[in-house]
Formats: sequence, structure tokens, C-alpha cells
Amino acid sequence: MTAAPAPIHTLVIVGGGTAGWMTAAAVSRLCQAGVSVTLVESDAIGTVGVGEATIPSLHDFNAAIGINEQQFVAATQGTFKLGIEFVDWGKAGDRYIHPFGKYGRQMFGIGFHQIWLRQHLLNDPASDPGPIDDYAIAAAAARRGRFARPSTNPEAVLSSLSYAYHLDAGLYAGYLRNYAEAQGVRRVEGRIGSVEQDGETGDITAVVLEDGRRIAGEFFVDCSGFRSLLLGETLGVPYRSWQHWLPCDSAIAIPTQHAGPPIPYTRSSAEASGWRWRIPLQHRVGNGHVFSSAHVDDETALERLLAGLDAKPIADPRTLRFTAGRRERLWEKNCVAIGLSGGFIEPLESTSIHLIQSGIFRLMSLFPDTGFSLREIDEYNHWLVEEYEHIRDFIILHYHATARDDSDFWNHCRTMEIPDSLAEKLALWREKGRLFPAHNSLFTAESWIAVLLGQNIVPQGSDPLVAALPVDETNRFMAHLRGVIAQTAEAMPAHQDFIAQHCAAQQAQPA
Repeated sequence: MTAAPAPIHTLVIVGGGTAGWMTAAAVSRLCQAGVSVTLVESDAIGTVGVGEATIPSLHDFNAAIGINEQQFVAATQGTFKLGIEFVDWGKAGDRYIHPFGKYGRQMFGIGFHQIWLRQHLLNDPASDPGPIDDYAIAAAAARRGRFARPSTNPEAVLSSLSYAYHLDAGLYAGYLRNYAEAQGVRRVEGRIGSVEQDGETGDITAVVLEDGRRIAGEFFVDCSGFRSLLLGETLGVPYRSWQHWLPCDSAIAIPTQHAGPPIPYTRSSAEASGWRWRIPLQHRVGNGHVFSSAHVDDETALERLLAGLDAKPIADPRTLRFTAGRRERLWEKNCVAIGLSGGFIEPLESTSIHLIQSGIFRLMSLFPDTGFSLREIDEYNHWLVEEYEHIRDFIILHYHATARDDSDFWNHCRTMEIPDSLAEKLALWREKGRLFPAHNSLFTAESWIAVLLGQNIVPQGSDPLVAALPVDETNRFMAHLRGVIAQTAEAMPAHQDFIAQHCAAQQAQPA
């Protein structure tokens, strides 16, 4: 009888930043079981550090490792995020919010958006439901600059609210580093000069630092950023570009002072060749311009970014280059790529940190022994590739669902061929507003509804079941719901007051 493969005893994480230290924090529990966990990073290598907006799934990661929310928000100069406001995306002058949480309530088992859609399609002023934003407590609170945590009472309107965070990614990495090192993770400072592989299997056996120190391991996690030192450079896993669908390949980031109290949402404003972000923290506001270098030069992109600022810059601008896409596989041999080393879609819906934690959670559920089961590796790759592609389609939707024709960039996005998976979803939606997100899709039906309706993709009809509901009854239902949501939002504390009471940073000074 063949002996079972031995457990992993030495795990090496290459690279720090958000990806490296989130991974280290998650696997640090293994240290108590006798596993040696080493993270190698160099202070001389900067991190990307522009992704400061998150989505609600970060709650799951923080809860899994026992992070106290109030301490975490204070330590990262954080604020709360109820959604994303999109400006000028469908057409110039448009504004809508992609809120976190749910729209309205079902009525006799019929989805709320179908009821809203029927009322909208009646074209009767007496039945006009108004914007669907009015029926999401997250959107209503965001517009008013208010915030409160969700209610635990499922009957309360506030129970349908969800939220995420704006945070300083560098401070978050430092916070997680302290956590991981306290649990037994060893940090090694130094730049990697070479990577050693087994001559027969091709498995990675060690990384060698420029000063000659050798860090051996049985299992390696590549968190080396866009370079993808282990998965890409060493193991040769190819990169699959999605630039033909997502042409933005550059970003310029610059922090500013505050122009007022921090708002509880991210803002994304469409530009002639991309879009600008605005992310409020306690100590500063993060700003950036994501753009296509094929449609605008760096100097013009920077001018547009600076022209859109509402306060004084407090640091020099930083430029980042990227190609939207992913590695063909995220796990190869005895190496898993987490974060930018495995792929990058773009920051439009704040998915980068989610993809880090998704990779970590899936890794923990399929943590290997030294036998490195191909079946388990295939399962990991299948799951992550699907998730990347579901997110990709949702991001493409924002660019493609536009009526803008004022630049070559938007003409390209509006008329380009899109993935079959997205085309099929759009065709189904356009008929009767049907939506069926995949079982492992990050974005729920509510997210798709927000963008589709926000960017003026209105179905031709609604679910036939709605026709059985008397119009007068649905009018009263909608009016009551809209009123309750407005009243609930008005009663919530101001976002700034909530932070001051519960999770103010010790020093909220510009950095």
C-alpha cells in the first residue's frame, strides 16, 4: 500500500502588500499546527496601493480571522461605503448609484424589480415609480450622507442594507502584518535574485535573495504583483489579455485634502477616454484617472484628473500600467498566485481585494499535502477562472451599455463585440427583465439591475406574473415603500458623526 503524502510543513509567501499580508493572516493559524510560514518582501519594492475601495465581501474575511471592525476602521483611516455613484456613464448628465443591499421587497413572491418595471412601462404619471434608487436604503442613505449598520430584524427596512469600506491599503497591509506576525508568521526582508526548481518535476524548491540567503519551501504563494515572479516568470503560465474588451490600461492616482465631510460612497465619473475615481478616507481623499493609452496621452489624462479635483493635492501623482486579464491558470505545480500576480480586471467595481480573499478562501478549502493532487488543483483553477470571467462580464457591461458617442473611446466600447456569456445575459434581460447570475458569481441580480437600469437598458416587458397584480395595489405598495425608505434614511446618523462616535482614527491628518 502506497503511503499517504506528507503534510505541508513549509509555506513561503513571495511579496507583501495587501495580497501577501491577507494571505499571511489567513494561513497564520497553521503556525499553531507546526507549519512554518515565511513571507519574503522588500521595502525597496513599492506596492500598487491605489485600491482603497472595497465591497461587502471583505466582512467575511475580517470575520474569519477575528478582526474587530471598529479597531480595523480606525487603524486604516477608513470610512464606510454604501455603494458607487456612476456619473455620465449611460450618457452625459446621468447619475445613478450601484447600492449595496437589496431593492424594495417581493410582493407575492414576485421580484421587486419586476414590479418596478411594470409600473415604469405603464407610462402613466399616476403610476410612475420614479428612479429605482429610491427603493434601496443604501442609495437613499448615501445620497443623504448618512450611515448606520444593518438591522438584525428581517422585517426592518434597514435589514436590506449592506456596506463595505474605504481604506488606506498600505495601513491595512500593516495591520494584517502585525496580526500575522503575532500568530507566528516570519517576515524576511530582501529582494529575490533567483528561483530554484526541482530538475525533474519543475516544482519550485526555494527562492534565493540577492545577498545569497536561501528560503526553501514545499508550497509557494506568489503575491509578487504584476511581475508574477513565480507563476508567470518561473513556471511560465501565460497571461490571457482582455484588453480588446477592457481597453483601459493606465491609471494616475493622486491624494487630496478633504473638501468637506467624507461621503459614504465611491464616485466614478466617466471621462472622454476612461473614468475618474473619488474615494474619501478619514485623513485624505483618494483620486485617480483610469484611461486607455490608445485614446489619450498621459499629459492630457493628468490634466483631466487635476481639473476634476475638488481640493488641493497633498502628494505627487503616481502612474500605473496594467493589462486587464488573468493567467491561464492560477495554481501550477506547487505554486498558487494570489492577487495581481494571477490577474487584474481593473478597479471600476473594487473587485481586486475580493479576488484576493476569494483565492485565499478557496486555497484554504483545498489546502494541499505534498502530493499536490491534480484533481484539487483543477478544481481551484476552475472555480477562480469562472469567478474572474463573471466579474469581467459585469465590468464590460458598464462600458458597453452606453449611448455616449462623443469620443473614439466610447464609440469603441459601445460597438465592440462582447463575450457570448454577456450577450446572452443582455438578450434575456431585454425581453422581460430576467436575470440569473451564476451560483458562484460575486455580483447579485441587484448589482446587474443597478447598472442595467442606471445606464438606460430598460427591458421591453416585465414578468407576466406581475400583470396579475392590480395597478392600484402596486401603486400603494410602491408609494409606501418609498416613503418608509426615505424616512429611515433621514433618521440615520450622519456618516461623519457615526465615524466620530465609533471608529475615529487617532490622528486624521493628511499623509
